[in-house]
Amino acid sequence: MKLFIDSANVVDIKKAYRVGVLSGVTTNPSLVAKEGVKFEDRIEEILKLVPKVESVSAEVTPDAETAEEMIAQAEELIKINNYDKNITIKLPMTLDGLEACRYLADKGIKTNVTLIFTVNQALLAARAGATYVSPFLGRLDDISEDGVQLVVKIAELFRIHNLDAQIIAASVRHPDHVTRVAMAGAHIATVPFSVIEQISKHPLTDQGLDKFAADWKKAVKG
Repeated sequence: MKLFIDSANVVDIKKAYRVGVLSGVTTNPSLVAKEGVKFEDRIEEILKLVPKVESVSAEVTPDAETAEEMIAQAEELIKINNYDKNITIKLPMTLDGLEACRYLADKGIKTNVTLIFTVNQALLAARAGATYVSPFLGRLDDISEDGVQLVVKIAELFRIHNLDAQIIAASVRHPDHVTRVAMAGAHIATVPFSVIEQISKHPLTDQGLDKFAADWKKAVKG
């Protein structure tokens, strides 16, 4: 399973990219708004920071409600950084979003259909030509549904019907989510940097390092 970082913060993105585990970046207007910068400028900045990833999702804004408006925004977004091949257009799971997805897919533009909460929505997105589909785990957990089980069902559906769309497990909030979606068949988990930090750590690793350091000091002193 690949790891994307879900962030618009350039400091966190730089840190994750340097570690060498990053395959992509997901953003949305809300994440960029927290940074207090212009959306297009931040997307361009991110693209330059992570040249070797497969995808940087740039989401159409909420005021683009029709397929035509989404397509118009998408065509402007893909011009960023001289038509950078890593740009993926992120679209909402609506009928207009699906229409825009099909249009862009037919043009060879990568798409990510977001805010998916059912297997049927994932099926529609895949059939519309989405490169990625993004089921949201945490938000389902918030209403006492098991978000990981949604990933299990989508993965099984895609396997049975040989659908090419990749599953991005989104709204991932803690290390157990990462483990469970990996085992459930997600192709990608998109996570905040705090989760990347958490999954890199274990108390026994820290204890082991402390012991190695203490033993080394003894060895050096003779």
